[in-house]
This record gives sequence, structure tokens and C-alpha cells, in this order.
Amino acid sequence: MPRVLIADDDHLMRAGLIELLTADPAIEIAGEAATGREAVDRACRLSPDLVLMDVRMPGLDGIGATRELSRTAPEVRVLVLTTFEQDDYIFGALRAGASGFLLKRTRPEELIAAVHLVAAGDALLSPSVTRRVIDRMARQPAPDLTGQTGLDTLTPRERETLALVARGLSNREIAAALVVEESTVRTHVKHVLMKLGLRDRIQAVIFAYENGINEKGLPPTTVR
Repeated sequence: MPRVLIADDDHLMRAGLIELLTADPAIEIAGEAATGREAVDRACRLSPDLVLMDVRMPGLDGIGATRELSRTAPEVRVLVLTTFEQDDYIFGALRAGASGFLLKRTRPEELIAAVHLVAAGDALLSPSVTRRVIDRMARQPAPDLTGQTGLDTLTPRERETLALVARGLSNREIAAALVVEESTVRTHVKHVLMKLGLRDRIQAVIFAYENGINEKGLPPTTVR
């Protein structure tokens, strides 16, 4: 049963989220916070599995709070839930250590599923956010990947897998693209994360973005 802390400066929004999440008997509300500073302090004190974090809050905002939690309570997962999908918010939150980024227009059943998914250790981006990440990666020039720290430890197939993860593909879709079993893809993803020192798929997407790994940057052995 995931324990969730809700951080949002809008009292009505907090109340609505509490009502929504408590409708699922498998979710427990650990507490609530109206500012980023409260979110950090209460998360450290209450040890929830997940913080449902707004971005715009007075004082310490949601991105700053996420960054502090990543440093002081790395076992607490953060799922950002916001009205805004500006690039600065998206990439700021993901770089700060958020394991998910959803918009407040997300359907209730999708939000509940996301809470379970992220609390269990997975990562999640809303489709429109994934599209923005991919579009920004696609605009970057194809890099010279030779000799880069970490990347040179990946096998050609692992590089292919990383590039496809960065495009927002699921394990099933990657398996279809590479014509392999889904279990094989899970193994490749695990190895990529381990070799690059990344926590989850979200960090893999950010790593790919920051290193210019886009479709043009795939190694020459890529299966088409």
C-alpha cells in the first residue's frame, strides 16, 4: 500500500486529490503540505513512499523541493503533478530527480495508476511531456559518441535500447522494434541503468537528452 504525501498550495486541489486517492483502498494518505519547504520537512518526518508534488508553490517551489528530497531522502519518490508543461518545468523537475511528470488534466484513473507505478519504483511521463522531450532531443545535432564516459561501456544493443527508451517507447515496443523478447529488453534496460549509474528510465531519458542521443545519433548497427 503506497503512502502518499500531497504537496500543493491550493487547498481545494489538495482536498480533491485526497478524496480521489482515498477512493482507492490500496493507497494511504501520509500527509499534506502547502509549500515546498513543508513538503521536504514532512516527507523527511513521515517517510512516505511518494510525494505528489505541485511545481508553483510559495517559497521553495516544487522543483527545489524535489532536488532537496533527492539529496536528503532519496528513497522517497516524487511524482510532479502540475497545470504547466513549459520546458523549464519539465526538464527542471526531471533533472532534480522526479520519477514522473503528469499534468492536472490527467484522467483520475490514470493518476491513480501512476501513483502505484511510481511508488513501486517505475517512472512515468505523460504522453505530451514525452513528446516534448523527444522533440527537443531531435533538434540537437548528432553527437560524436566515441569515448564518452559511460557510453563507451554500453554494447551496441544497449545503446540501441537507450535511444529507444529516450524516444518514449515501452519495453514491449522496444522488443518489437529490435525483434527480441520483452524479457531481453528488460535485461538491456537494467544493464544500461547500472552501467550509467542511473536510477530509472526518466534519468535515462534525461541522460540521452543531455548527451544528444537521438535517432540520428544511434550507432550504425541499429536494427531498422
